Amino acid sequence: SSILLLTTMAFSNDNHHKSKYVDQENRKIKSLSIADIKELKKGGGWGLAKAAELNGYPGPSHLLKMKDKINLSHSQINEIQESFDKMKVQAISLGDKLIQFEEKLNSEFQNKTINQTKLNKYIDDIVQTRGKLRLVHLSTHLRTPEILSSKQINLYNQLRGYSKESNMNTTEGHDANMWKKHNNNK
Repeated sequence: SSILLLTTMAFSNDNHHKSKYVDQENRKIKSLSIADIKELKKGGGWGLAKAAELNGYPGPSHLLKMKDKINLSHSQINEIQESFDKMKVQAISLGDKLIQFEEKLNSEFQNKTINQTKLNKYIDDIVQTRGKLRLVHLSTHLRTPEILSSKQINLYNQLRGYSKESNMNTTEGHDANMWKKHNNNK
């Protein structure tokens, strides 16, 4: 009885060593979830433009989804759509590159063929590509206030749930799980 208790205590104390990465060891690319890969392949924001989004620089995809609710004119819609389309092409290309670099890095570790030179190269490629991807998303957000009125931006922020005046619990035009993930609301 006391041996069982001690064994149970030993195993329960061992749980604090359990990794938060459990169940991720079977991923094809260990550093990217299936959701991450899907988001990158479709040119999604992946949280890279949060600095802009949460500081009053609306996202083009969300603007287009809410065009009627924030009264976008036809010329505003066309300008935002053009900016969004350009961003999406660049984001998909860079997202694919990022996935490829992460896959190569993962493969080198998996095959035990990694060395410091290769590691430096892959990390440089990953960091540069991720930086370019973030720049593409942030640059697109940077253009939207030039297209919108301050009233439209305020309405956008209310609809997205960012405004203190907003009593909405949902975020319009945004995948709820991704929104929660990027806003630390697991």
